[in-house]
Amino acid sequence: MKSFNTIRIAETLPEIVDPRHSCLVVWDVQNGLVERAFNKDVFLARLSALLKALRGRMPLAYTMITPLPREFSPAWSLYAAMRRFRAEDPARMPVFMAPGSPEREIHASVKPEAGDLVLEKSTANIFLGNNFEAMMRARGIQTLVFTGIATEIGVETSARDASCRGFYPVVVSDCVSSADKESHDRSLANMARQFVVADSETLLKSVP
Repeated sequence: MKSFNTIRIAETLPEIVDPRHSCLVVWDVQNGLVERAFNKDVFLARLSALLKALRGRMPLAYTMITPLPREFSPAWSLYAAMRRFRAEDPARMPVFMAPGSPEREIHASVKPEAGDLVLEKSTANIFLGNNFEAMMRARGIQTLVFTGIATEIGVETSARDASCRGFYPVVVSDCVSSADKESHDRSLANMARQFVVADSETLLKSVP
């Protein structure tokens, strides 16, 4: 740990992921995404073990994709959905992660427990459309430890924005996944050049 004026700079992994100032983010581990993960079983097993080891030691924040009403959705969101569903008419598209649907539920093997934070959001950025940052500041959080789906979309977007806002972004390499292994691998390689990327075994050995 180094000090610069009044700023304390964490340098080692144990300093960075100290539970006193860290929060574990479980990004969009919803049934509809889990079923398409390229390494579903390994991913769920590693994430479940990580949650079991860290719950009660640092706060856990879950996110859930929650679509906006279609009539109030941005044009880009509608365009992206039309591409995803190969639809010509926005009015005829299925609702992705519709409230009440089984696909929207967080997978039973890693579901939230009492005291965990659950955030509903409509974008691939954990800081948009909610009070997440204010809650983290109030709790004294400096490090955000990212897990979940998809590596190259919400995880990377949120990690990048976290760094812009002064948080330490840590990505747990075997506790993130995607429907596309090549995109997942490329994203991890990109993030490792700028952020802290470590597997769950290394992370747990570093948590005091």
